[in-house]
Amino acid sequence: MEEDALLSIGAFARRARLSQKALRLYDRQGLLPPDHVDPGTGYRYYRESRLDAARLIVRLRGLDMPLAEVGAVLSAPAPEAARLVAAYWDGVERRLAAQRELAAHLRNHLLGDEGNLDMYEIQQREVPEQLVLTEQRHITPEELPDWIHAALGRLAAVAEAHGGFFGHPFVVYHGEVTEDGDGPVEICVPVDPARAAEFPVASRIEPAHAEAYTRVTKAQVAYPQILSAYDAVYTWVEGEARTASAAPREVYFAEWSGLAPADPACDVAVPLAG
Repeated sequence: MEEDALLSIGAFARRARLSQKALRLYDRQGLLPPDHVDPGTGYRYYRESRLDAARLIVRLRGLDMPLAEVGAVLSAPAPEAARLVAAYWDGVERRLAAQRELAAHLRNHLLGDEGNLDMYEIQQREVPEQLVLTEQRHITPEELPDWIHAALGRLAAVAEAHGGFFGHPFVVYHGEVTEDGDGPVEICVPVDPARAAEFPVASRIEPAHAEAYTRVTKAQVAYPQILSAYDAVYTWVEGEARTASAAPREVYFAEWSGLAPADPACDVAVPLAG
């Protein structure tokens, strides 16, 4: 069997399309240590068979993958390495989608009403009276997503044990949730009104009402991007000379975990008087 040739760091760097500085960094990080270091000169040498690993590092860094994650890919068997790359890129796409929506929100904020109305389509609908299970809390923007998920899970379990959902869950914002405000926020899960006496948690009647709403994607739900959707609905309400009759809310009609960033995720809605 032909012996695997040793290449100097310069030759290896040229063939791998890496700089010698990068190779020294990857050595310090434990990603690509040399196969031999001359004890007298300190020169580094790499076996030719290591070129595939070096070229893989180049490509992974081309995705802006952090070195720690590059190391995990290099040490994993092929199927797991492929899964790690796919998971990393899914995360990148989610971050890019969120950043895209944040940029759109900032644009709308700077343009005022003009930017909001250009981006969101406002519609109207009638909502019937509903019996809803509720859970309410004062909360920060950072805590809000996890709390919504947990509270919906708790109320959904009760609803499923007593006839299931009788409409889409929604989240009512009785006060602003921002850097300066903490709500309160109320989770509402519609249930069978005929079984009102059976529920072991707080419940109330949500009155019938008309509402103005706009549909937003999963990426647009992130804070502060979602504020643009609220601004758009309230701008429409004012422009139509209508009056809000109750606190704004988000109506969740889709299974959150299965949604891509661009998929419709919820409606931002404002109940209307009259």
